[in-house]
Amino acid sequence: MGILSNLSIDLLVVLGPTAMGKTKLAVQLADQLKGEIISADSRQVYRGMDIGTGKDLDEYELSENTIPYHLIDIADP
Repeated sequence: MGILSNLSIDLLVVLGPTAMGKTKLAVQLADQLKGEIISADSRQVYRGMDIGTGKDLDEYELSENTIPYHLIDIADP
């Protein structure tokens, strides 16, 4: 990612419709930029609500490491 290596980024927002690959892109970007992911999903915040929310925590794991993520599974429904 040549263009990203020359940027000074404090905040990068990835947004879009459901099931478009936002998490995969965010994980790749966070890995490249040595960043973390803060989820703003209105349903992934709830513990136990895994079906229908697109919450797949395995997506945050790369072969080399796990990308730190926040605000997922932090509240009871």
